[in-house]
Amino acid sequence: MQNIATVNPDGTGVVTLDGQPPAHVSTSSVEEARRALVGLVIDHARRTGQPVEVIARDPDAEHRLSVSPDGSVQPITAATPPLSPSPVSVQTPEPANGTGSWVPTRAKPTTGTRGMTHGEEPAVTTRREARERSFLADARLTAPPLTGWQAFLARLGFKSGPTAEEVAKWEDERAISQHWPGPRTIAVLNGKGGAGKTPATALLSAMFARAGGSGVLAWDNNVTRGTLGWRTESGTHSATVLDLIPRTDELLTPGARAADLAAVVHHQTIDKYDVLRSNPLLLSTEQKLTPDQLDAVHAVAAKYYRLIFMDSGNDEGDALWLRMIDHADQIVVATSTRPDHAEAGRLLLNALADR
Repeated sequence: MQNIATVNPDGTGVVTLDGQPPAHVSTSSVEEARRALVGLVIDHARRTGQPVEVIARDPDAEHRLSVSPDGSVQPITAATPPLSPSPVSVQTPEPANGTGSWVPTRAKPTTGTRGMTHGEEPAVTTRREARERSFLADARLTAPPLTGWQAFLARLGFKSGPTAEEVAKWEDERAISQHWPGPRTIAVLNGKGGAGKTPATALLSAMFARAGGSGVLAWDNNVTRGTLGWRTESGTHSATVLDLIPRTDELLTPGARAADLAAVVHHQTIDKYDVLRSNPLLLSTEQKLTPDQLDAVHAVAAKYYRLIFMDSGNDEGDALWLRMIDHADQIVVATSTRPDHAEAGRLLLNALADR
């Protein structure tokens, strides 16, 4: 039976050990809840006289810990045998109801006559190396920052590396947070309706904006009842791309300001990107842009945004659809698990390859 300790964002927690009734704690912070739960596990290990392996869950992550009767706590990793006591001991006073506070202490290493640990070779630094060594540390992160139980244990002196899943997630986030010279336009396509073009446009915009910062625009280039505006947050106005067209020349002048765009785009306060809407209440014939007008709107977008995600309609022969392809640096074919959506995407890719 698994032993599980869970910390909630409000500072409460619960631990279940060896099938016993759950023990609850209520504290003022996640940090205090972690301490209280670990104290309960240590108390249980002392009563049983055996190490306790526990799954520790908090709002950030999940980790496996080995808690010994002597109060030592050790993260269990692939290189760490389960239930093996740590050489670092946590001195713990007998807790009242298992929730007492505790602090880590480290045994001092045995040193030789020169103040080094036995067996340690002295480091040799040449004069040139000493002169060329910079006092400035490299600010780039080489590993994901520790969170949750790992960060908690690190503050107590227990070092454990991130899991493979955490490293993979961190590397993905770093990849999409990069900024490139010049703007990039990504067209989201599929000639079949309902394939997920609009949700894909919103999700891609949100992910790149959250990871890499502002400068991301989601543009609804579907004049036939485009619904990107319905699915995203509205600003303090109801402006659409039709309101931007008369201002393109003004916004392309050297004196134009980025803040002026707030009158025609809708900022997403949580996801940190902007939306340029079409008007789903009008017929396509009433809001049809010319290719030259689309070029002008794209020039404005490319001046003020580093990433432009363009949602599209279903008419692959439409002049605006084709002009969007001309501007695209990359395309994303949205699809679902339905065979007709996938087939429409396949045929679209073949047609574009022959274009």
